[in-house]
Amino acid sequence: MAQIQKWWLRYGWQLGLVCVGIYFALMLRLQHSMVISEVYEFFSRPFQVSRPELLENARIQELQYRITELENQNAKLQQILNLPQSKINSTQWAPIIGRSGDAWWQEVLIGKGKNQGISIGDLVEGEGGLVGRVINVGESSSQVLLISDSSSQVGIMVSRSRVMGILRGKNQGTGIVEFFVRDGDVKTGDIVVTSPMSSLFPPGIPVGKVRSVDINKQPAPEAVVEFLAPLGLLEYVRVSKL
Repeated sequence: MAQIQKWWLRYGWQLGLVCVGIYFALMLRLQHSMVISEVYEFFSRPFQVSRPELLENARIQELQYRITELENQNAKLQQILNLPQSKINSTQWAPIIGRSGDAWWQEVLIGKGKNQGISIGDLVEGEGGLVGRVINVGESSSQVLLISDSSSQVGIMVSRSRVMGILRGKNQGTGIVEFFVRDGDVKTGDIVVTSPMSSLFPPGIPVGKVRSVDINKQPAPEAVVEFLAPLGLLEYVRVSKL
């Protein structure tokens, strides 16, 4: 016991200094590590993807996968049921180069014609869905009848319930659908696409969304449809040869 006390009196202060030194060394290393982490976080922050962005990207990717799967299922069902499929031979983009002030919702002039392979009856689409069809062709320009024109008629189908009808334009961003059946299942918000029975357009092209339904209309209900493609704002359209 006496030897331990003697050793402690002789070396205890040295041991204390070593412990204090170790403590400060650990603290310094910890602080240094925190400083490095903070500096790294500061400079890497602009390149990091936030949690909301990661979630949004995941949702978009999920929707893309779902759309691909639905398209594959739809193609298989069409083969099984022997339904008509969209037959588009070629597609090209064309600029809108002319509009008439008194026929803004009736027709447009596009900057491609016979020289670029455009023909009467070609399908015209824009961002959002159906735009119309080519009705007159020149050497380097073509005239497109919009679906918003009052003389335009499009065979349509409600995507959810498969109810069919005829859509006529109102010379603005909406059209009127006259349905074929009295008790058709149509609701506000339903998506309307081109009908498999249409003789002018391929089936399944998005046309518009039901804004309102008049169930008291005779002999069958009518619906106001808002076009999905912003017909009054388009600068380019996609022309497809059927």
